[in-house]
Amino acid sequence: MINKELQHKIRHIQIMAKKAVTDILAGEYHSVFKGRGMEFDEVREYQPGDDIRTIDWNVTARTGVPHIKRYVEERELTVLLLVDLSGSGQFGSAGKTKNEVAAELCGLLAFSAIRNNDKAGLLVFTDDIELYIPPRKGTRHVLHIIREVLRLQPKGRKTDINLALNHIAKLFKKKAVLFLISDFRAPDFSKSIRVAAKRHDIITLSITDPAEMVLPKTGLVEFRDNETGEILLLDSSSKTVRKNFKRINTARQADLATLFKKQGIDHIPIMTEDDYVSDLVRFFKSRDQRKVH
Repeated sequence: MINKELQHKIRHIQIMAKKAVTDILAGEYHSVFKGRGMEFDEVREYQPGDDIRTIDWNVTARTGVPHIKRYVEERELTVLLLVDLSGSGQFGSAGKTKNEVAAELCGLLAFSAIRNNDKAGLLVFTDDIELYIPPRKGTRHVLHIIREVLRLQPKGRKTDINLALNHIAKLFKKKAVLFLISDFRAPDFSKSIRVAAKRHDIITLSITDPAEMVLPKTGLVEFRDNETGEILLLDSSSKTVRKNFKRINTARQADLATLFKKQGIDHIPIMTEDDYVSDLVRFFKSRDQRKVH
């Protein structure tokens, strides 16, 4: 049974995502994620301007009229959304939790995929595999994905990215497009993501709340780690404490970006308070430009 609040959230994401995809994202997505290759479409008569390398000499000899073989892009791709719903994703200081932002990103990416006749699937993980929905097409399927990300109550609290990537390796032997959505507060996963990137096209989306970067000056602040339960008390009235807090978390973000760059993996940093439709568009445009050069 879906309560009214959940229905409202699903409907909001559906309207927002479909509008963004129709108006902005679909074309950008298509230009970046090409199909698996070219497949034969038809043989037709040669027309001025056609590439002579595509001439079908057998048909040409048989008919006495130049003919060419026409190929089209084999468009259909498999898109997998790997979503971290560990305890740290329940945090949110800007009106939305990180998990709610993850659900919106899933809507944007899944609607972009089906708009381009690709299949979209979902793997939800913590330090356990929580849910797997096989790739399919269709609006109802995308709404199913969004609904499950919003309403799932995970059994695990911590994050194991290695587990998720190893699970995908067992499920998919052929190349897929993997969107890995997490705050990446996890043990070292550099080896498993390097191995996965040899087979799949991986794009990482790191979700950060603004309060995780800048400590407000409000006196004593209690921090609870939603994954471990540990409690940390900080005096935010201290300039040194605020400075160190920002330095540590800025360095963490920089280390994460460096890791992905060294592995040759695309990375989209997402702030929960920002317009992440624009973040996706900027990424798609920059990646498309990289392909040209």
